[in-house]
Parts: sequence; C-alpha cells; structure tokens
Amino acid sequence: MADKSAIGAEGVPFEVAIERGKIREFARATRSTHAEYLDAEHPVAPPTFLTTMFFWEEGVAGANPWHHVKLDQKRGMHAEQEYVYFGPPPRAGAKLTARSRIESVYDKEGRRGGKMTFAVMVTEFRDESGRLVAEARLTGVETERPPDADAPKEVR
Repeated sequence: MADKSAIGAEGVPFEVAIERGKIREFARATRSTHAEYLDAEHPVAPPTFLTTMFFWEEGVAGANPWHHVKLDQKRGMHAEQEYVYFGPPPRAGAKLTARSRIESVYDKEGRRGGKMTFAVMVTEFRDESGRLVAEARLTGVETERPPDADAPKEVR
C-alpha cells in the first residue's frame, strides 16, 4: 500500500554529466540516425536521454526518494514518463545537477484491479548557473489487487 506521507520527500542532489560518447550510444541504441546526435562536435542530447540519470542517481546514497512511496512491486508498474524542457536540450559537455522529489500520490478507481494508486516523482535538472533546464516526471501505479484473470476482457 502506497504511503501518501511520502509527498514532498526529496533526494539529495546528484550530478549528471552529458557525455558525447553516451549521447552517441543512446542514439544508436534507440536507432536514431539524426546527425545532431551522432556526428556533431558537441551533440545535443536526444529528448529522452535524461532517462540515463538513473545510472548517476544510483551511485549517490539518498538521491532517489522513490522508496518512501512504498508501492507494492508485485502489483505495480511504470505508468508514464514525461520530459519537459525549458529551453534547448543540453549538449555534450554540460554538467547538470539533478534532484528528485515525490510530487504527488493519489487514487483513482480502476476496472479490473480495483482502486489504483499513482505516485509521481519529479526530477529537476539545473545547469551550472542554477537555471532549470528540464524536468523528468515518472509516474508509477499500484493496483489494489491483481486483475481478475477470469473477468471478460474489454475489446476496443
């Protein structure tokens, strides 16, 4: 059962270095052929590149506040991921400081699995001057119970 008292929990800041080689690897892994990601001297990071922040975050104790939410992973899943940029995406060579916080925990009535509890974690990315560059919004969901396997499937 999700813990709504997690709202407002923050992780400690952590650094995210935007590296040329990692941009290229990410672009190739996502099958992009965009020259700005692959061939530029200072390539721009693809829009979803900030997902790699989890590799940086896991090396910093206390950086990820998600554990405060306490979603049951047996009935949970990743529901949505969104990136909001407040200017151009960062380029290779940028050093960003990121910080994650639990923005909200809320319920909605579901169909087959009963009540669904959603949790939203927002990670802010700031450049060396402190300017907000981007936000990553991760939404997780937990169902009240496993969906009824015998229930008829709705066709749309």
